[in-house]
Amino acid sequence: MRVLVTGGAGFIGGAVVPALLDAGHDVRVLDALLPEVHPGGWPEHLDPRAERVHGDVRELPAGVLDGVDAVCHQAAVVGLGLDLQDLPLYVSVNELGTAVLLAAMARAGIGRLVLASSMVAYGEGRYTCGEHGAVRPPARAEADLEAGRWEPPCPVCGRDLRWGLVPEDAPVDPRSVYAATKVAQEHLAATWARGCSGTVVALRYHNVYGPHMPRDTPYAGVASLFRSAVARGEAPRVYEDGGQQRDFVHVRDVAQANLLALGHDLAPGVLRAYNVASGTPHTIADVAGALAADGAPPVVTGQYRLGDVRHVVASPERARAELGFAAQVSFAEGMREFASAPLRGGGA
Repeated sequence: MRVLVTGGAGFIGGAVVPALLDAGHDVRVLDALLPEVHPGGWPEHLDPRAERVHGDVRELPAGVLDGVDAVCHQAAVVGLGLDLQDLPLYVSVNELGTAVLLAAMARAGIGRLVLASSMVAYGEGRYTCGEHGAVRPPARAEADLEAGRWEPPCPVCGRDLRWGLVPEDAPVDPRSVYAATKVAQEHLAATWARGCSGTVVALRYHNVYGPHMPRDTPYAGVASLFRSAVARGEAPRVYEDGGQQRDFVHVRDVAQANLLALGHDLAPGVLRAYNVASGTPHTIADVAGALAADGAPPVVTGQYRLGDVRHVVASPERARAELGFAAQVSFAEGMREFASAPLRGGGA
C-alpha cells in the first residue's frame, strides 16, 4: 500500500515510518514542521526512504493524497495543555485538521484510516468501591490536592477505591483540553466512516516513550520531562506523591501497532478502538527512579496539575486478540535505553 503518515516527522510518526517501509509499504510523510517542534526543519533521523511533503493538515497541499491507499493520522498538538488559552490551538490542529483530512479522503475515495488516539479519553481510569461496586469518581477537588489527598474517593460514600484495568468499551470522560480534542477526533472519524463506508482503527496510545522524544517542553510526556532533567544534570521532579499508575509503552511497539492496524480488516462504516499498552503498570516514581539511576535521585514535590488524573491503566486484551499486538520492549529494557537515548531539540 501507499500510506500517508501525517505528522510523520514527529516523535511517534518518525517511528511509524520505518516500520511501514520495512514491511514493504510506500510511505509519504506530511508534516507542518512547526518551529517549536522542529527548529531545524526535517529531522536528521527521519527515514530517507520516505517521500516528504511540507504542509499542514488544516490546509492540505495539492496532490498529497494522490495514489494513497490508507492514512496513518499522527499529526496533533499533544500534552495536557497549560491553560485554557491553549484551547484554540488544540481545537484548530486536532479537530479542524482532522476534519479537513477526512473530507479530503472522502473526495479522494480513500477508505482506510489509522487514527492516533489516546488513553486520555478515559479520564480517571476504572475504579471499584467495596460497597458500591464500579464507580466513576469526579475530577479531584483542588482542596483535596492542596491537602495531599491524591486518591479519588467513592462519589457515593467517600471511601477509598481500588483501581483496575480499563477496557475499550469504558465510557469516555475527557478531563483536559487535549483529551477533549482526542475524543472529538474519534467522533469525527466514526462519522466519516459511516458516511463513506470507510474503516477506522483508533489506537489509544498509553504513555509512549523512547528515542527522539521532544526535549525541554512543558507539553511533553512525563518520561520526556524526567529524561530532560537528567540530561541537564538535575533530579527529576515528581508531582503528587509519585504513586500515580500508568502504562508505559515503547515507541517501537507503538509503531508495530500501527503496522498491524493497517492490515486489520473491519466491516465498512466501523470505527474500532484499541488500547496500545504494555499491560504492565508502573508508577510515575518508578519511571523517575529508572531514569535517574546514575544521577541525582528524584525529588517528590507534592505539586500537582489540575486536569491530571490519578490512575489510568488499560487492558491490552482486545489489541492482542484482534490485532495480534503484544508489546515486546520490557519496562526495564526500554528505560535503560531511554536513559541515554537522543532527545529532539537542544542539539540532541
